[in-house]
Amino acid sequence: MKYCGIDLHSNNSVVSVLDEQDHVVAEKRLPNDLAKIIGLIKPWRTELAGIVVESTFNWYWLVDGLKEAGFTVYLAHTTAIRKYEGLKHSGDEADARYLAHLLRLGILPTGTILEPEHRAIRDLARKRMQLVRSRTTHILAVENITARQNGSRITSNQVKQLTAQKVDAMPLAADVALAIKTNVAVITTLSEQIDLLEKRLLADMKARPDYTLLTSVPGIGKVLATTILLETGPIDRFKAAGNFASYARCVDSVHTSNGKKKGQGNTKNGNKYLAWAFVEAAVYAMRLNAEAKRSYERKKAKTNNVVAIKALAHKLARACYHMLKEGRPFDVTRCFA
Repeated sequence: MKYCGIDLHSNNSVVSVLDEQDHVVAEKRLPNDLAKIIGLIKPWRTELAGIVVESTFNWYWLVDGLKEAGFTVYLAHTTAIRKYEGLKHSGDEADARYLAHLLRLGILPTGTILEPEHRAIRDLARKRMQLVRSRTTHILAVENITARQNGSRITSNQVKQLTAQKVDAMPLAADVALAIKTNVAVITTLSEQIDLLEKRLLADMKARPDYTLLTSVPGIGKVLATTILLETGPIDRFKAAGNFASYARCVDSVHTSNGKKKGQGNTKNGNKYLAWAFVEAAVYAMRLNAEAKRSYERKKAKTNNVVAIKALAHKLARACYHMLKEGRPFDVTRCFA
């Protein structure tokens, strides 16, 4: 059998093919050209146990192309891979060989390769979040300008309703008004694009039964349900509720020995979008649900506000896992028992 590892970069890739004894049978740095990469590994097609691709920001084209060509492809979970730090020499070739080596030993940490259609709609939801953050930046800029000029800050809703004519009617210097109008123009454009994306996302979500289940959770509305559903993907890829909660960054990351804390793990290991979604859901759940509020208050009395919010987010994450797994709506008693 042969094993292939690909160390993927922004404009080139190092491809290494190893045999059962970890001997290199083929190795070359190639431009990010699918035809050239396939041409290098094609002679060993029938012998290849699999191809490992490093999970970087630009893996879509390579993984999809190799799968379409009939190869078995694995996506390496890079944050879970640690090489021996005492190595005297390391480089791209060594990294590619190491990926193939882990595959040969059967100890390769892998990530989930979602279907291209799912990735496309998920990335559309992420694009919406990017535009919302950008719009918020411009809204805050207008609020700050008015606070400096008038001594009082207007609200974000008032900013969204501003037009060039309304700005001209404000008692401001010409240059200050121009600065606000540039922000208002960008806010208007971003709001139009956000509305366009939300309509597209909602049209897709309404056809999914899991979307209705998630919106039955107190604190989870259309946006959060969309984010959770798309970022989760197939719920069967998580073995248990704890695995899902960990992926959503709702559990502690700590190293202990003999009952004593020895350090902290990778707190950013997981999905940052799910982490945001469940914290937001926890904040809204406290306002909308009495049981959620009591759960939060009990935890806050023993710890602090941040830990209590995170604990509530953890409960909601576990509840969503069971809901998606069992196809049942939210049960407040089961969640906060």
